Amino acid sequence: MEILMSQFFGGLYGFLGIVIGAFGAHALRKRFTPDQLSSFETGIKYQMYHALLLLILSFNLGFNTQLETLIVTFFIFGTLLFSFSIYGLCITGAAGNKWKWLGPVTPLGGMLLASGWACLVYLFIKDFMF
Repeated sequence: MEILMSQFFGGLYGFLGIVIGAFGAHALRKRFTPDQLSSFETGIKYQMYHALLLLILSFNLGFNTQLETLIVTFFIFGTLLFSFSIYGLCITGAAGNKWKWLGPVTPLGGMLLASGWACLVYLFIKDFMF
């Protein structure tokens, strides 16, 4: 089940990264300030990096441990909270009605992404530590 979840979200995030990125580059470029455009592009980059990572992990992890499942869960929810809160902040800010409540969501997503990476490093080195 975890393999399918990782593949599904990897593919979905990759697809949405292309669609949302194109929307931002073409439909929103003139409405965004340079800072908003830069933030939007950061959201796209992180989304695409983690889409690819989810696909790579789905083909390389056996999902035999809770740690492997936790890693993928951190990446799925971290990407959702990080990238999509950035999109929301940029789009609502450009429309003149910024959803400020999304501000704290972005670092929470970033913490989940960092936790996923830290757990991945631990997965790789845990057998050599003891």
